[in-house]
Parts: sequence; C-alpha cells; structure tokens
Amino acid sequence: MDNKMFCFQCQEAAKGIGCTIKGVCGKDDTVAGLQDLLIHTLKEISLIVRKGQLATADLTEVSHQVVNSLFMTITNANFDADAIDAQIRKMVQLREDLKNTNPGIETGETASWQSGDRASMLETAKLVGVLATDHEDVRSLRELVIYGLKGMAAYTEHAFNLGKENPAIYEFMYEALSSVLDDSLTADQLVALVLKTGEYGVQAMALLDEANTSAYGNPEITEVNIGVRNRPAILISGHDLRDMEQLLEQTEGTGVDVYTHSEMLPANYYPAFKKYEHFVGNYGNAWWKQVTEFKSFNGPILFTTNCIVPPREEAIRERIFTTGSAGYPGCRHIVPDADDRKDFSEVIEMAKQCPPPQEIETGSIVGGFAHAQVFALADKVVDAVKTGAIRKFFVMAGCDGRMKSREYYTEFAEKLPKDTVILTAGCAKYRYNKLPLGDIGGIPRVLDAGQCNDSYSLALIALKLKEIFELSDVNDLPVAFNIAWYEQKAVIVLLALLFLGFKNIHLGPTLPAFLSPNVTNVLVNTFGIAGIGEVDDDIKLFLN
Repeated sequence: MDNKMFCFQCQEAAKGIGCTIKGVCGKDDTVAGLQDLLIHTLKEISLIVRKGQLATADLTEVSHQVVNSLFMTITNANFDADAIDAQIRKMVQLREDLKNTNPGIETGETASWQSGDRASMLETAKLVGVLATDHEDVRSLRELVIYGLKGMAAYTEHAFNLGKENPAIYEFMYEALSSVLDDSLTADQLVALVLKTGEYGVQAMALLDEANTSAYGNPEITEVNIGVRNRPAILISGHDLRDMEQLLEQTEGTGVDVYTHSEMLPANYYPAFKKYEHFVGNYGNAWWKQVTEFKSFNGPILFTTNCIVPPREEAIRERIFTTGSAGYPGCRHIVPDADDRKDFSEVIEMAKQCPPPQEIETGSIVGGFAHAQVFALADKVVDAVKTGAIRKFFVMAGCDGRMKSREYYTEFAEKLPKDTVILTAGCAKYRYNKLPLGDIGGIPRVLDAGQCNDSYSLALIALKLKEIFELSDVNDLPVAFNIAWYEQKAVIVLLALLFLGFKNIHLGPTLPAFLSPNVTNVLVNTFGIAGIGEVDDDIKLFLN
C-alpha cells in the first residue's frame, strides 16, 4: 500500500479505516514514521530482555524509558519530530548496551537501522510499521495489545512520578512487546495476550490510584467553580498530578492563579490541593475545545500530557509549555532537574505579563465521586436501589472528541429516565456534566469519579455493589455500560473491564478501525461488545 503514513489507533481514523496522508489529530507523516520506529525499537529491546532472561529489577532506567516512549506515541501527546528522534536514539543506545553487556543473545531478525540521518530512519520505519504485519487478524490483535500497552504506560508513568512502581507491570510490558514479534503465536494465543493486557491494566490503574490517594488524599465531593477572577493565571491541562502539585507550590504568593482544563478537572477533588487559595477552579471544557478556549484564557497553558490540538495561531503557540511525554514543535518544553523538580518560573513570569482570563461561563459543577467517597455513601445508594428510587446505573466513562456524532451522548444523558444515575470518568463527562439533570434523594444523577484512569473506581464500585447484593455475577447488577472512546487510554480501560468480567459493553461513537471483522466477531460473541445506535432505541435496549 503506497501511503505516506498509516495510523488507525484513534477513534477519528480517516474514513473509519486509517490516516494515510496526515493524521486527523494533526501529526504529519514524519512524526507518524518516527513513532512507528520508536515502537519497533521497544519491541527489539523487549526481545533482548526476554531472550536473555534479564531481571527486571536490574533494568529500572530501561523500564522507565520504555514507559515514556510508549506514552510519547499516544494520540495527541507529542508532535515534536526532534523529540521523538532523540528518544529513538536514546532507546537504540540502551538496546546496544543490553546487547554488549549480555553477549550471545539471539534476537532473530530486527531492523537494520542503527544510527544516521532522519531519512534513513524513516525508510526503516516503513518496514516496521503497522502494515508490516500482513495478516489482517494478527495485525488487529497485535495492535490491540500495543494500544493497550500505550494506555497502561500512561498510568504507570503517572504512578512512578509519585514514587509508586510495580516491577511486574514492566515485566509484562517486555513480554507483550516481544510477543507481537513472534510469528508462531496463534490467534487464540494473541487473544489470551489481549486479556492479559487487561489484567495488567487493572494493576496499573490500581497502582496509580494508590499513588494519587496516598499523596493527595481520597477525592471528596467538591463543588468546582467554573467562573474566573480578575487576576493573571495559568491553565494546566493533562493528567499528571505531580506536575499540578509543583505548579501550585511555585505559584503560591506570586499573584498568579491556577485553573484546570479538560482532564485536569479532577485535581479539584483532592484534599491536598484545596489549601491553595489561588487554585480557582476549572476553565472550559473537553480537550478539543482548546482552539477557542485557549484564546480567551489569555495566559500561558501547561500541558502535562496529552491531549494537544495543534495551535492554529503563533500567538497561542507562544503561550504553550509542555512537559513529561508531551511535546509540540515551537513550544517550550520543561524538563526536571537532577532532583526530579520542575522549574515553572518561566510560565509564572509569562502569566504576570498577560491579562486575566476572559469569563466564558459562570457557576459550578460537582464531582469527586471516586470509590472511597461512594463507599462512604454506600448505605444511601443501596437503599435507593432497594426502594426502586434508582432503577439503573449507566457507566458513561471514556473520552470526548470533536465529531458531531458525539452529540449522541448528550442526548442519551438528557433522555435517560429520572430514576437512573450516570457514573462517569474521563473527559466524556463534558457532554453532560453541566446539564441540569437533578438528583435522586440527594444523590446527584451524574457521579464523576475523575480522570479516565478513575474508571478503575467505577469498576470497584460495581464490584462492591455485587458483594453487597450477594450476586454471583457482576453482570447481574443494574449497571449498563455505554462508553465513548477516543485514544489508547480508553483501550486499556476497556481491556481491564473485560478482564474483570464485565460484558455487554457498548462502545462508540464508532468501533475501532483497528479491529478486523473476525476480531470484532470474537469480541461480540465472547464479551457482548456492541456499538451504539439511535438514542431512543438504545435506552429501551439497556432498560430491558
């Protein structure tokens, strides 16, 4: 296939097939090719680790860099070709070091590229990209594993930024990355690997939950301001709470306020951050609205992770800073020092020179319904179910996106009967979290657990209800799943739910382009995976 590139890892894959000229996300063919080469280099490293039976405990730096590399290739995270080029060279050096210190390891055929100019790297990338696997079903299953690993890496990196690690996760990553190079694996073995990816996805989300709550306390019910104050400010986006903490520490007493945007909204729910008087609240909506909302915010924006939309105007680009795995050409990137501290002074100084944010809405929204908070309300929730006040819970977690078809989720929330409750996590909530949906006996009809990784909280809540109601199967609960997906963190959440035994999950607005017809049939027949239809028809289906 004569394409400039090929990528079908996100929900917006062109024509529902794949982006072949330029990514809908905005990445060009150079970035796409370099990302393919970076992923292949990780596979080669993993092959060395597995063939040589190298101890994960001795590979801490390698493991961290593998995780960071996977994270860099998530949709909308890093558009900087130079940054990805540098990461490839770093990983190639680590690969060669492993070879040199462990001579005699037979790794089979690997890419011949070692070092050289960008052109030679891109030529090699063509040989190792997605389409290098000819068999459609094998390709589909391999990519499902890889995309699950990317999501797992995101959560794992946030955890180790807070000092929490699980070597077993790294060990599985090496196993999975090397396995997708193994042509001897059958389709059944690859399906088993997909489910095992879900198993370790659960471990990664549990690790991050422990990291976040041990550092900042359990999220609590919080009314979050969505208006503005008349002071200069910084807008922080992404998912990394360690970056959030450092920014709040460094802005304290400077006269500069801090607002969250998109997936950073749940930072408002953590007790440790509430002590900062200059932490004002949330500004704006889901990630894809940043094109207009960044303009009206006026001050600098700090991206701690994805989701970046390529800025159209130079003036906006000049106000964007990135850190961690995020990157965009022309934007300043902040790296930690030897003590793992990040200096945000340049961001703060820029903020002081900018006008205050322009108000785009007023009022507040309520969130903070992670598992600990819901468990504290368990008696009230259980009583509402037993009395019939709550007929059904709808898990509407996941991602938002710019497609018009996503208006489905707003309409779905609006039309749900008033004796139903929405459980949500991730930026999908912006489709309905500001609607006047009311409450049931004081229980809000939208319970926001937090970021996409906090879908783990929703699973724990369901498992707790299974225990309380003494059910043998979690699928006997009055819980339905209607999940929106966009990128690879949603993929690992889905695989984690499948591993935990949840079935009949509806996924939209479209099924992933990387699922071949045969793989789709396996998911449908084994797990009851389905797409979405018309809102009224779907509600009837779910309620019956």
